Amino acid sequence: MDLGLAGKVAIVTGGTQGIGRATAERLAAEGARVVIVARGQARLDEVGAGIRAAGGAVHTVSADVAQPGEAARIVAEALRAFGGIDIVVNNAGTSATGAFESVTDDAWQADFDLKLFAAVRLVREAIPHIRTRGGGRIVNVTNIGAKAPGARTMPTTVTRAAGQAMTKALSKEYAADNILVNSVCIGLVRAGQHETKAKAAGVDLETHYATLGKTVPLGRVGRAEEAASVITFLVSDMASFVTGSSINIDGGASAVF
Repeated sequence: MDLGLAGKVAIVTGGTQGIGRATAERLAAEGARVVIVARGQARLDEVGAGIRAAGGAVHTVSADVAQPGEAARIVAEALRAFGGIDIVVNNAGTSATGAFESVTDDAWQADFDLKLFAAVRLVREAIPHIRTRGGGRIVNVTNIGAKAPGARTMPTTVTRAAGQAMTKALSKEYAADNILVNSVCIGLVRAGQHETKAKAAGVDLETHYATLGKTVPLGRVGRAEEAASVITFLVSDMASFVTGSSINIDGGASAVF
């Protein structure tokens, strides 16, 4: 099935592991030219080499998206490498949670910088270039806690909820430009943070995932490739009438749509 992605230029932040990596690899396999953004050059080199070996087109950018000014540089790099921008996938971010009274002002600010302002800045820089291409796609990766936050889930659930609000507002503001803006809300998906937790607890990784899977209606945690498939659909021609939407990728775990 042709998804209409051949020749499109996509920026993927947090693109060297987990959902970001799987998304970059899937987009490249569909013929998109992918700009991968992450902080670690070694991982960028590894993922970039893999995509090139598979016949894909990729450009890597080492950047900390939480820092002001980096968004402009990322966009400039994308334009220099591929001559335009059609797609932005805001995926950078890690889970930061704790008891409310323990979360400092610095922790709040760091989370907003990484998960909200990074997306704000990148979208603001990219939109003029997407508009000149006749439209495009933006996908913001959030989590299911943005819709149904629990105890001890801040600051992440708050910053992710802000990302959800931004998604809806952008979808309305840029619909006339044919710039479609959606989000995905991630549940329990295999990721590096779970590997770190399992190692710290001295628990076998598969045992750890099996325990987590018991909390999911489908009986297992998700795979990064499953999230990447949904994101790829949203940025493709197949989703040309979908904007302002939020899709849960959680195996049925969320209490809300």
